[in-house]
Amino acid sequence: MGMTDEEAEMHDLLSDIKHHLRTSEASNILLIGDIMMDCYIHGYANNLNSRAPVPVLRETSRENDVGAAAHVARGLKSMQMQPHLFGIVGDDEAGMNIIEALEHEGVSTDGIAIVEDRTTTVKTRMLASRESLIREEQLLLRWDIEDDHPVPVEASAAMYEQAMAALQGCDALVMSDYGQGVVTDNGSETMFKAAKAQGIPVIADPKLTGLHRTEGVDWILFQSQGLELMRRRVGAATGSEAAAKLIEQHGWKHLVVLAGEAGVTIYSAEEETVHAPCGLLDLRQMIGLIDAAAVAIAFALSKSMSVNMTALLANAACECILGAEKTDGFVLSRDDLIQRISEQAWNLQVSKR
Repeated sequence: MGMTDEEAEMHDLLSDIKHHLRTSEASNILLIGDIMMDCYIHGYANNLNSRAPVPVLRETSRENDVGAAAHVARGLKSMQMQPHLFGIVGDDEAGMNIIEALEHEGVSTDGIAIVEDRTTTVKTRMLASRESLIREEQLLLRWDIEDDHPVPVEASAAMYEQAMAALQGCDALVMSDYGQGVVTDNGSETMFKAAKAQGIPVIADPKLTGLHRTEGVDWILFQSQGLELMRRRVGAATGSEAAAKLIEQHGWKHLVVLAGEAGVTIYSAEEETVHAPCGLLDLRQMIGLIDAAAVAIAFALSKSMSVNMTALLANAACECILGAEKTDGFVLSRDDLIQRISEQAWNLQVSKR
């Protein structure tokens, strides 16, 4: 039995995506957002504490990795795009380590402001399994170190002024908001207006409390939990109804919903809804899902891909994250995506033999 017309169309789209991934044309992506350090502590949790019902972690390894907007920048660079990253770190060890790590990988740090006496955000995750059992690690605890003071007005203004000067000629603008104060009302409004005037598409990963900053944005990224929360807030009966209301209310062109094992759905203001199902059976973790999707969409926009192709590429990027053995050190690359897209195309062919 051969493929249906719909499956054949999808196979052709996957082939087109692979062709784009194999081209070497560079693109420039302007990226503004919060920058932080991610720390992962691995070990075994064989016993409970004798004084409290909590596990005792015996550490076996520890890794540090750049996170948030810096992680997006690494992904863009590994996809052979040229990220222009703008953000803020403190003049502490974590901030210097982030800059050193980015420079080592060829990511320009000229747009990163170093603020004196500011604490760089560090998110530490403790992951463990039972030593006697063969099973995946589980997250035991996460603790955050961050600065409670707002970003200095002078540093923020200088950063946005520098970002504005770098906007011309970029293929996309990405705003990565983790609620640390880099993405501001005035900064967002200024950048979005300039991007619109220059015909540069905008991708935004907003906090739900910052949706007022996203008026008229081209591509908005949500995880499924975020859409469900907004469904309740707007009084919609379904996620699709909520998406339609949000798109109309904020003037978005596309809302991309990442749902893990349920795949990726793109709701659009002027096009039909597109869904790309997840093809994985074994989901290992979800850390970095939105970052990977932002990278994939930026690449798709730089190649003028259709919404259908963008959904398939974003879904493949999410599958790379969902199937990763470890969160630390994982960077989405073209090779990862080519392999995943090839597997999806092969599965379509095999299922009809």
